Amino acid sequence: MPSFALRRICLSVLLSFLLVGCGKHEFHGMLIEPPNQAPNFTLVDQQGQPFQLSDQRGKLVVLFFGFTHCPDVCPTTLADMKSVHTKLGADADKLQVVFISVDPERDTPELINRYAKAFDPSFIGLSGSSATLEAIYQEYGVTAIKRELPGSALNYTMDHSAFTYIIDRAGNYRMLFPYDTSVDEIVSDLRYLIQQGA
Repeated sequence: MPSFALRRICLSVLLSFLLVGCGKHEFHGMLIEPPNQAPNFTLVDQQGQPFQLSDQRGKLVVLFFGFTHCPDVCPTTLADMKSVHTKLGADADKLQVVFISVDPERDTPELINRYAKAFDPSFIGLSGSSATLEAIYQEYGVTAIKRELPGSALNYTMDHSAFTYIIDRAGNYRMLFPYDTSVDEIVSDLRYLIQQGA
């Protein structure tokens, strides 16, 4: 029969194993390993003040590219981000949602910021010149293609990629969420990053 000391050692090893197993987070988003420094950019907000991504250090930045006339993907994503914000509770103040236009022809800084804040007052909407935005799209691998809509009052729409980018608190490009990621899965990953100080 094993001694008391041996049983204690075996129990300790077993508990250590269980704790390591329990402590391992299974990510739902696509983790970027090793993390890369996120490309910095500067856009002008609705007050005419420069907004720099690098000024957001210390917060997790949730970055999404879309447009105010989007019929489905953009409002759904922003509504999901509002739910994420709510479910994070006290941790929500460690998060900054930024919505960048892929339709500068129609989306003025005033319009897109008002649109973003309609989902949550803390959200930031940004637009800019086509040339400035194109450079940002290239840096982040964003696709944005204008498609004419003959006979429509809108005249055209924008076909665009629908990933959500996560920039960690050190300014690293850390994670990518596909469009169909659930609110609970996003909350789980973001909460883990916040708790890890990422």
